[in-house]
Amino acid sequence: MKAVIRRDKRLVCDEIADLKPAEGQVLVKTLACGICGSDLHALHHMEHLIDLSRRAGAPDSGFDPTADTVFGHEFCAEILDHGPGSPRALKAGTRVVSVPLTMHGAGMEALGFSNRLPGGFAEQMILSEALILEVPNGLPTDKAALTEPFAVGAHAVAKAKLEPRSVSLVVGCGPVGLAVIGALKAQGHGPVIAADFSPRRRAAAERLGADIVIDPGVENPHERWEALGVPKSRAAQAMMRMMGNAIAQPVVFECVGSPGVLQALIEAAPAGAQIVVAGVCMETDRIEPSMAITKEIELTFVFGYTPEEFGLTLRQLAEGVIDVSGLVTGTVGLEGVAGAFTALGDPEAHVKILVRPNG
Repeated sequence: MKAVIRRDKRLVCDEIADLKPAEGQVLVKTLACGICGSDLHALHHMEHLIDLSRRAGAPDSGFDPTADTVFGHEFCAEILDHGPGSPRALKAGTRVVSVPLTMHGAGMEALGFSNRLPGGFAEQMILSEALILEVPNGLPTDKAALTEPFAVGAHAVAKAKLEPRSVSLVVGCGPVGLAVIGALKAQGHGPVIAADFSPRRRAAAERLGADIVIDPGVENPHERWEALGVPKSRAAQAMMRMMGNAIAQPVVFECVGSPGVLQALIEAAPAGAQIVVAGVCMETDRIEPSMAITKEIELTFVFGYTPEEFGLTLRQLAEGVIDVSGLVTGTVGLEGVAGAFTALGDPEAHVKILVRPNG
């Protein structure tokens, strides 16, 4: 079968071996798979990414970052067949999504970051029957494929210490920032300020329900805190409390992942703010802890999601609680994947591109 393979830091469309499901596994046809920012990073910096992961204590699955890898972990697929002895709870032809992990006797494979099993940039995949979820309510395939990236936003919001009066600022409205906005509004939080230099991304943030959308090139988004009931200095906050006035808890979601952004937010955020770091900076960065200490800034770093958050996100997409209409701005076949990676470098060109390996 055909797949797009990362080989020698290039994307090559080539043939790979056919797949056969084992017990507890299902063979699926990939219907659509999103291109993630982590895929863009991994194309040229996979070795560094895996080294950081292992230094952080991730289990060593034997993955060789220099060997052939088929990316793709944001997918919707159709069941083709079941492995021997599998429960067969869902019939062939059922559309499914899954946390991108496949279990086997020796452990598990992280789809999209495996040398043994292909991810969604292949015509077929092997999934674990215990992890698949049927796509409900006739949710279109393109929207179902956004379950995984929007679950990332659900997890970031779950880790935030939000209160009924909290004011949230989402810095960066790429796929991660948009997922955070979707999760915030799905849970009834607001006001939500969204900031991005890209007009296309600001428009997407507005469609997802952001209450205030700001171009940082025109206006500093941090100038809005005071008007929304959040004094920036500790002295002003203490004065408000002495006067019996409640202060809205400020939460900042860092969804850019570039060097210098975190320090800039520590400087600009109100005292006592929580900064939830969802953007993945792949470079060594520098912050001034003394400033964060003086302002009592809380830093919370988030990664991935839980199976419960993944399932909740699927339901919210299917019920229209999170409306992702218009976020998919392009689709390509396997031959177009390399070009799509280049196109995604321009935030005005696309918000999200899906790969359709089977046409």
